[in-house]
Amino acid sequence: MDLLSRKATCNSHGQDSSYFLGWEEYEKNPHDVVKNPHGIIQMGLAENQLCFDLLESWLIQNPDAASFKRDGQSVFRELALFQDYHGLSSFKKALADFMSENRQTRVSFDSNNLVLTAGATSANETLMFCLANPGDAFLLPTPYYPGFDRDLKWRTGVEIVPIQCTSSNGFHITKLALEEAYEQAKKLNLNVKGVLITNPSNPLGTTTTQTELNILFEFISKNKNIHLVSDEIYSGTAFSSSEFISVMEILKTNQLENTDVFKRVHIVYSLSKDLGLPGFRVGAIYSNDKDVISAATKMSSFGLVSSQTQYLLSSLLSDKKFTKNYLRENQRRLKNRQRMLVTGLEAIGIGCLKSNAGLFCWVDMRHLLSSKTFEAEMDLWKKIVYEVKLNISPGSSCHCEEPGWFRVCFANMSEETLKLALKRLKKFVDNGTLSRSCQVGESQSLKSSRKKTTTTVSNWVFRLSFHDRDAEER
Repeated sequence: MDLLSRKATCNSHGQDSSYFLGWEEYEKNPHDVVKNPHGIIQMGLAENQLCFDLLESWLIQNPDAASFKRDGQSVFRELALFQDYHGLSSFKKALADFMSENRQTRVSFDSNNLVLTAGATSANETLMFCLANPGDAFLLPTPYYPGFDRDLKWRTGVEIVPIQCTSSNGFHITKLALEEAYEQAKKLNLNVKGVLITNPSNPLGTTTTQTELNILFEFISKNKNIHLVSDEIYSGTAFSSSEFISVMEILKTNQLENTDVFKRVHIVYSLSKDLGLPGFRVGAIYSNDKDVISAATKMSSFGLVSSQTQYLLSSLLSDKKFTKNYLRENQRRLKNRQRMLVTGLEAIGIGCLKSNAGLFCWVDMRHLLSSKTFEAEMDLWKKIVYEVKLNISPGSSCHCEEPGWFRVCFANMSEETLKLALKRLKKFVDNGTLSRSCQVGESQSLKSSRKKTTTTVSNWVFRLSFHDRDAEER
C-alpha cells in the first residue's frame, strides 16, 4: 500500500517549471547590497514595494488601527475570538468601495456579492471548484501566469486549453484564436466551462482592450453555459485609470445587467499587488450569482482572512483621502519605474512589448537566441540566471508559443538594484556580441573563456524539489 495519496505524489503541481526553479536558484544565492553584492537579483517576483513609505506613514498617523483599538479602547479580545467566515461587514464594505474607487467609480460593487479568501490563489481555485467539475476545461489566453497551472488545475482536476496569442498583433485576443481554442477543447472531448483572463495581463503588463472584451462577451453570450472570470488583481497598477476597463463596466455599458450573461461573469481581486500586501493574504471573489456566492462562502472556511487583518485594513481603506492619494501616487511611481527599465533595456538593444500596467515588462530577447527554439531560450535563461545572476521568467514557463520572450519585474527592488541589474545585463550582451563577431583569428584567451562558459552552462543542474509555496503570494 502506498504511504501517500496520489494527489500528494503526482507531478501536476507545476513546481518543476523553470519559473519556480529560478526562484530556487535565487534563494540559494540572494543578492544583498552589503552581505552578498554579487548574488542573484530577483527579477522574477511580481511584488510592489514602491509605496511602502505611504503605508507606513499612515500606520504611524493611525496608531489605534495597528494596535487594535477603537476610540482608544482595545478590541483585541473581540478580534481574537471566533468570527463568522462571511467576514467583517466593515471590511467587506471598505474593500468594495476601494474596488470601485480603483475604477474611478465608473461601476459600484455590492459588498454582499464579495467572498473573502486567503489571497487570489485561493479565490481562483475556489471559483474553479464552484464552476467546473474534474475534467472540465477553462480557456486561457497565452502567455499566462505560470502559477495558474497550479491554482486552477492541481487540486480541482480542471484542464487548461490555451488561446494562442502571438506577437504579430501584440498578443491581443482575437475571435479566431478564441474559436480555435474552443474547437481544440471539443476535439479533446473537454467540456468548456469558462474563459479566464488576467486584466491587466500578467505577464504582458497590458490592459485588455474594449475590442478584446467585446469578443469575450460575444463568445459567452453565444455559448450559454460558459463563464467569464476576470482576474483583476493588477487593476490598480494601470498607469492611467482610464485605460483599465473592468468586466463589470462592460456589463453596464452593454446593458447586460438583466440578461443571462450577468450571472456568468466573475471577478477575482486581491490587495497583494495594488497595495503591495501579499503577506496579508487578502483576496476576494466578486460575483452576481447568489449561488456562486453561497458556495464560495462555504468553501472560504478553508482559507479565511484573519479578523485582525480585516480590522486593520478596514480602517486603512475607509480613509478616502489616503486611498485616493495612494492610488494616484502608486500609478505615478510604477510608470516611472517601468520607464526606467524600458529605457535601460533599449540602451542595451533589447526591446519590450508596449505596456501600460503591471509590475513587469514582457521583454523581447529573440535576437539573443542561438536558434529559434525553446531549447535555445532555456540556454539563454540559464546563462542569465547563473552567469549574469538575474532571475527572470522565460516565456515558455508562461506558455508563450514564441521562444525568446521573458518576463522581467521592476517594482520589487530599489532604483540602485535595478541599475545594477541593467549594468550586468549590458555587460553580458556586449560580451555576447563580441563573441559572435569574433572570427577564426580570435585570441586564445577568448577561446578559453568561451570554453569555460560553455562547460559551466552544460553542467547546470536544478534541484527538482516539491514544496507548496505561492511563488508570488497572490
